[in-house]
Amino acid sequence: MSEVYSAKFAVGQVIHHNKFDYRGVIIDVDPVFSATDEWYEKVARSRPPKDKPWYHVLVENSLTQSYVAERHLEVDESLKPIKNPAINIFFSSFKNGIYFNEKALN
Repeated sequence: MSEVYSAKFAVGQVIHHNKFDYRGVIIDVDPVFSATDEWYEKVARSRPPKDKPWYHVLVENSLTQSYVAERHLEVDESLKPIKNPAINIFFSSFKNGIYFNEKALN
């Protein structure tokens, strides 16, 4: 029987990547690794566990998103918003260090 893990972070939470030292905001959570084995072999060089949560992150001051294993993330304590041109696509407001989406989904 496999162990079930719950995600430590949530969509809208501002995080700090403790390995590559950048801030970002979580836009989606995968309960387990969901990219390809080829991507994992090429990009995930520290070989983080595939059976724990992974996060889609909008990177601050960048046009990119990252896909990050939970063990590389920590809470960003600054309570400051991030700067990313795509932020308004995913969220409509920011309060107390957390992004929210109050937009109606059609």
